[in-house]
Amino acid sequence: MTQKFSMDVTATDGAARTGIIRTCRGDIRTPAFMPVGTAATVKAMKPETVRTTGADILLGNTYHLMLRPTAERIHRLGGLHKFMNWERPILTDSGGFQVMSLAKLRKISEQGVAFQSHIDGSKHLLTPERSIEIQRLLGSNIVMAFDECTPFPATEQATEQSMLLSMRWAERSYAAFHDGSDHARDNALFGIVQGGVFENLRRHSVAALGEIDCQGYAVGGLAVGEGQQVMFEVLDYTLPLMPALKPRYLMGVGKPDDIVGAVVRGIDMFDCVLPSRSGRTGQAFIPTGTVNLKNACHRDDPRPLDEACRCSACQHYSRAYLAHLFRSNEILGLMLLTEHNLTYYQDLMAGLRAAISAGRLQDFVKNFHQIRTMAASEPL
Repeated sequence: MTQKFSMDVTATDGAARTGIIRTCRGDIRTPAFMPVGTAATVKAMKPETVRTTGADILLGNTYHLMLRPTAERIHRLGGLHKFMNWERPILTDSGGFQVMSLAKLRKISEQGVAFQSHIDGSKHLLTPERSIEIQRLLGSNIVMAFDECTPFPATEQATEQSMLLSMRWAERSYAAFHDGSDHARDNALFGIVQGGVFENLRRHSVAALGEIDCQGYAVGGLAVGEGQQVMFEVLDYTLPLMPALKPRYLMGVGKPDDIVGAVVRGIDMFDCVLPSRSGRTGQAFIPTGTVNLKNACHRDDPRPLDEACRCSACQHYSRAYLAHLFRSNEILGLMLLTEHNLTYYQDLMAGLRAAISAGRLQDFVKNFHQIRTMAASEPL
């Protein structure tokens, strides 16, 4: 495990690209979807099962892990990889989004964010330096700069103030990350482009981050209520400004059609709780759309969720059985449907990678939308 961080783009098709991100923990095939392991676990899944779905990398959460069981405890126990039995790459978010959305009585200042834990009310201060320290203690392979996730909607003035604060925090994150440690030498820091839905602010943010030369760049502050069309418009003018040979990560996205549209525009990495969270509530993703197993129509249905799917839920169980599990509140239902949804997402990414490599992305996208449109008025 001596390989340092780099990215090779192996094929392009329009603005879309496919390739390999190389890390000290193994390669990541792009475009990539990262299952979310918020509290050192992908809920309802064993790590080895997550790997069989096709995942090359997981996401861990700084905010949740700093509060419980604490980054210091995880470090003493050998780091996050050992702690959760996942030997492949891990990306950790900075904790900024969760502080804004979950914490009690938070107060933002130039220094950072003072807040009370949503768990026990204990007081904490999360700064760029502390966020980087936590991610280093966890042993993260892709460390995210600390930022403020600008709320939506927000005025241009408020968005600019938020973006400029995030850029100052990015400089401090960079200084804290590049401390001469082995961790900094072997792993990567990603900056986060902010600026809401304002093109001039996105341009300013990209330029500011370019000054500190991160190993990768994320697009933050989207999928927060602005709608798909606006999100795509922001990507259309933001992505051409970003370095061509460094990874581009769209944070918190998303639905399958969001992912397809973002890949077409040049995004390499995604994360979202949607497939796992939906799996725990009885909703399954299939090529034609979604299936709600709590609907009565599935109680006597002997078909699998998807005859073409390779997951164990589809290979061994009927819709009727899965519907029974959810109606009976059986844990197995959550496990099987989460596995299915993560498999669907990973197979979608594999299909996108193959289409880009073959120069047939337009055909893939057209077929993707046709299948969903044709099935929209038909029962699933």
